[in-house]
Amino acid sequence: MSKIYLIKRLSWYYPMEKMHAFLTFPAIAIYFIYNQPFSNIIFLLYGLAICIFILFQGQLYWKLKLCRLQGKTIEQEKNLTFFRISKKSNLYMICLIPAVFLVQLFLNRWNFELNTLTLGGFAANAFGILEHINYYHTQLMIDNSSDLSYLLRNRKFKKASLAKDLSENYI
Repeated sequence: MSKIYLIKRLSWYYPMEKMHAFLTFPAIAIYFIYNQPFSNIIFLLYGLAICIFILFQGQLYWKLKLCRLQGKTIEQEKNLTFFRISKKSNLYMICLIPAVFLVQLFLNRWNFELNTLTLGGFAANAFGILEHINYYHTQLMIDNSSDLSYLLRNRKFKKASLAKDLSENYI
């Protein structure tokens, strides 16, 4: 991919990630907070919090990549440290998912209902896990023809861009 193409792509991709981290997912959380009893949405809100936290990391990463491509200076070590700490924090949050689900069950007197809120909670938590994998391990998102051709040619997903940068110690 050419540098010009990447700049053009990140110029719309970074703001879209930022919008989801700061507007879309918080708006969904606020909607449920105002319209549902808290004991029914703890699991859903936790999943949304994981998504917001990981999407924040993603939008920051794409912003840094865009700045780097545009020739702007970034604080290399500070940002690498942030992403390394965030990766560990994500894993801790992911490990707490079953405990949060159990808390919600406890608050609802162990009454498990497979309803829209519960399914939404599973979906939000799964999305958070997939976003973590997408940024820190394997690129799961196929959003352009070069990603698709790589997948078809190699029959496997690419290593995530952030994962490469962390292993190379350079953003």
